[in-house]
Amino acid sequence: MKSKFIIGIDLGATNVKIGLLNSKGKILKKINLSTRNFKGRNRLLSKVIETIRNILKENKLQTKDILGLGLGLPGPVDFKTGVIDYLPNMPGWKKFPIKKWLNLKTGLSTFVDNDVNLIALAESRMGSARKSENMICMTLGTGVGGGIIINKNLYRGSSFAAGEVGHIPITENGPRCNCGGRGCLECFAGNKYILRLAKKSFGRNISLERLTILAKNGNLKAIAIWRDVGRCIGIALTGVINLLNPDKIVIGGGVANAGKILFSEIEKTVKSRAMPTHARTVKIVKAKLADSAGVFGAMLLVKENSR
Repeated sequence: MKSKFIIGIDLGATNVKIGLLNSKGKILKKINLSTRNFKGRNRLLSKVIETIRNILKENKLQTKDILGLGLGLPGPVDFKTGVIDYLPNMPGWKKFPIKKWLNLKTGLSTFVDNDVNLIALAESRMGSARKSENMICMTLGTGVGGGIIINKNLYRGSSFAAGEVGHIPITENGPRCNCGGRGCLECFAGNKYILRLAKKSFGRNISLERLTILAKNGNLKAIAIWRDVGRCIGIALTGVINLLNPDKIVIGGGVANAGKILFSEIEKTVKSRAMPTHARTVKIVKAKLADSAGVFGAMLLVKENSR
């Protein structure tokens, strides 16, 4: 029997990554699209379909050669029906039946899930948590997302919306969050908050990369900002660790590139706040698979649900 290929897609509010992978999980082709170049859902999806067709044509493949198509989305989606609940940073997608639509347009078996669920799946199978039975994956970017692996299986929850660590309240009367709540972790650890804090401290716009360099060079203002962010993340993770007792926390996304100064503060906060037994057994590490994690996760979603 001829080996089958898989299409893996990581669709975000900023970029869409579309990959062709072989049965062993090797990326043979990957194309990045800027989401912002296509106004509206229909134009973006039309470009995605066009790109998939071009990839198949270039590699002399037909739909019969493809095991399936996996898709990660930046928001809650019904894993079984493939209907999007909503995408917080992408208007116009609410209640859209993305699984059915892609299946009709491509003729491929289609599987969809939350993007951070797929990153968690990838990191647990191929990345920083390969030997972990129970792990939490957290992504730190524009938003703060999470995915949960329990006994090596992805935990989705009763409405397929588990893992929203970014919406754990860490203060009672904090700023209003995009989710409608107040004081969520995302309000204190997302890109926008960090950049606002940096501008307030330095009196001018400072990029995350520059803020990291300044901190590594000993700038006290930059160090204070990263420590504040790390403390907030640590507070939220303490509750997760006490509840689920994971052996590993994997943290990725642009904010995680701050490195040691951020991670040391997270670890310090967890050790001082979590129950001793839990704090001793958990390791907090940086994600390994970088910007290919979502594509790898989409591939694994297809493989593990096509059996």
